[in-house]
Amino acid sequence: MKIINIVGARPNFMKMAPIIDAMNQHPEQIEHLLVHTGQHYDEKMSKAFFNDLGMPKPDIDLEVGSGSHAEQTAKIMVLFEKICLREKPDLVIVVGDVNSTMACTITAKKLGIKVAHVEAGLRSRDMEMPEEINRLCTDVLCDYLFITDHFADENLRAEGVAAEKIIFVGNVMIDTLLKHKAMATQLNLLSKLGLRKKGYATLTMHRPSNVDDKETLEEILGALKTISKDLPIIFPIHPRTRKMIEQFGLSHYLNMDTVVSGIWITEPMGYLDFLHLNMNAKLVLTDSGGLQEETTVLGVPCITMRHNTERPITCEVGTNVIVGNSGQKIIAAAQAALSGNGIERRIPDKWDGHSAIRIVDWLIKHESK
Repeated sequence: MKIINIVGARPNFMKMAPIIDAMNQHPEQIEHLLVHTGQHYDEKMSKAFFNDLGMPKPDIDLEVGSGSHAEQTAKIMVLFEKICLREKPDLVIVVGDVNSTMACTITAKKLGIKVAHVEAGLRSRDMEMPEEINRLCTDVLCDYLFITDHFADENLRAEGVAAEKIIFVGNVMIDTLLKHKAMATQLNLLSKLGLRKKGYATLTMHRPSNVDDKETLEEILGALKTISKDLPIIFPIHPRTRKMIEQFGLSHYLNMDTVVSGIWITEPMGYLDFLHLNMNAKLVLTDSGGLQEETTVLGVPCITMRHNTERPITCEVGTNVIVGNSGQKIIAAAQAALSGNGIERRIPDKWDGHSAIRIVDWLIKHESK
């Protein structure tokens, strides 16, 4: 069985790494290629992840770079079609919900190639999120839908997906976290930064709904500044967010030096450094998706600065709370977490480090020729 695995953006790397590891245990049954679309191509934001996760270099790099959603999607489709025609895979595996996920799915299906979606069935119900459009388009086309939890199963069934297409395997992102947790524990990043365990919060923020409007961004930064009076906030800043903060003249909310107080920005971090930072934090503030899952497993309170989540399981059993981008609500949630009024977490079913093995075993059983 010949498989093409697709990665395009940073979170894809963490999801694909354990799948490739599992495939490598079956060289007689599976021949696989790793295609990197180049959707995220910054050295600090992408290549560090290949190094940290021990992944092989991509067999093929499409190097599509940046552009509008339409430009990026079109470039990927044109280039990936050539790869499919040349390599003639039996199956394409896509992960997550980025433009590469949708573009490669459409391309493969139009060529009559089967597609499997890892992390299928997630829904935010927010059509202003490009990722939601990508999820919907991808799932309706895919032959196999590997899901993380019961919410995803319910979503897909409600959309009319046949039960035999839905396979509950757990969360491959957690495979990567559990594999690398011990390694991350050995790092001495905290001492390098002058931090103490549970003596700081970490922050990620990059979504357009939070950073593209000056009034919204300033309200969030003001709330974070208030929180940082009690707990320093470490902010590995996304290039997009840095650009908007500077463009709106809001840099005075951030500490630009190396004194750990207030909101202290750093450059984007590699996977292991960032895992080390989060597992030792008192609190995590984010607008991303994956961190909601990771903090649930790590047992760290997570405040999600969004109005919705495609990962409600993290609120049902984990440490995650959804607060939107209201400064008042962000402050209230942080105060509740810091006072110890958090919810008691449970680890979701099958978030046990073996999800990728389940995926590969299922594919060998059902697809091997």
